[in-house]
This record gives sequence, structure tokens and C-alpha cells, in this order.
Amino acid sequence: MTRERLLHAIGRFGGTVGIVMVVHGGRAIGPQPTSPVQLSVLRMLPVTRAIRHALRGSQVVVDRPRFRLRGWNGDDASPVGDLRALLDQAARDFGHLPVVLVGHSMGARAALRAAGHPMVSAVAGLAPWLPPGEPVSQLAGRRILLVHGSADRTCSPAETWAYAERARSTGQLATIEIRNGDHAMLRRARLWHRIAAEFTRLSLALPDEGGVVADAFARAAAGQPRPVL
Repeated sequence: MTRERLLHAIGRFGGTVGIVMVVHGGRAIGPQPTSPVQLSVLRMLPVTRAIRHALRGSQVVVDRPRFRLRGWNGDDASPVGDLRALLDQAARDFGHLPVVLVGHSMGARAALRAAGHPMVSAVAGLAPWLPPGEPVSQLAGRRILLVHGSADRTCSPAETWAYAERARSTGQLATIEIRNGDHAMLRRARLWHRIAAEFTRLSLALPDEGGVVADAFARAAAGQPRPVL
């Protein structure tokens, strides 16, 4: 998402109350420019639609940033810089609005790294790529949801649960396991989309009838095991 697109979107809603950024995955190494038709980018289209449907009438802007490069690229952490630059520009242009980041795979890792930005209030990581050693201190004060499928063969569910244990003391953090869920979120897709949509409503304090996400946070607060859906 360019600054111009965000300005246009915000401009259509004089009373905008928040922003949701849905960020796509990628690969470990990829210095090539991203393409609007690459699968990791296209996969976030139905996720974005589900979130927009859940937030209709709420004056929340939902958009999909597209990273400049396809990969994380080692110490460059390319997508993190992209997200932070966009958040910086949003702060300059609009002042403080709560921003919810919803990321998949590499995009989840980038969103969690960028969670410490003052604009960010909440982050959902869907099938996140969270190798050992990922920092967690930047999550303090944010609402965090980590969702992983038990059948993911690309990114490790065990590494996600280990990250969650290290991050639990930073604030509100909940986890959900999707039984037989795959990395691309194609298996049981509606459940993945529902979780992403519920999380955005909960994080923006919009009226909600409860649901699996609210239950996951209630379980986490009570020290109970994560739900397996």
C-alpha cells in the first residue's frame, strides 16, 4: 500500500477510527520485487475481504501493503523496514490512530517485529514464521494473537508455541491451534478468515458477540490451554 492509497482511503472517511493492515508472506531470501499476482500476495485477498465484511460500517480502513521485495533477506529484514516506514508516514499524516496488523507467514514475522511502533495496538500472526531467537520485548502493551495449523510443514507450529511462551509476560497474548490446518490456510479457510475478522473487531473495541478469539483470550487470561479448533 502506497502513501497515496492510504491517504485516499482515509480521506473517504472523515471519522476514521482505525486502520487494519493485512500483510502477505514471502520467502527467506528474495531480492526480487514483489508482484501483485504472486501467490503469497493473492492469498491475502480473501482474508482482507473477510475483515472488511466484519468491519463494514465501522469507519475502519482496511488495506493490503505490498512489500517491495519478496524475501526477508537476512539481517536486512526487508519487510520490517517497509512496515515501519508506512507506519511512520501514517503517524505524520493522520496523527495517532490505532493500527491492527494481520500478517501471514513472513508477513506475520514482520508485523510482530514492527509491533513496538507507537501506532500499533494489536498484531495477529497467522501461520507465522518465528525462528528461535525472535525478539519479544516490542510486544509489550499490545494485544497479540498467534494462530498455527497442526499440519503446517513450512513454518513450525512448535516454534510458534515456544515464541508465545517467551512473549506471554509482555501483555495480552493468546494462541489458537487449527487442527489439520496447512501453511497456506487453504484447508479450513473459512475458520482462518473468521479468526482474522474476529480479532480485528476485538482489537478495535467494536461491538462483538464473542467467538473463538474472545474465548482464546479468556482462556489465556485464566491460564488454560489454548483452544484446538
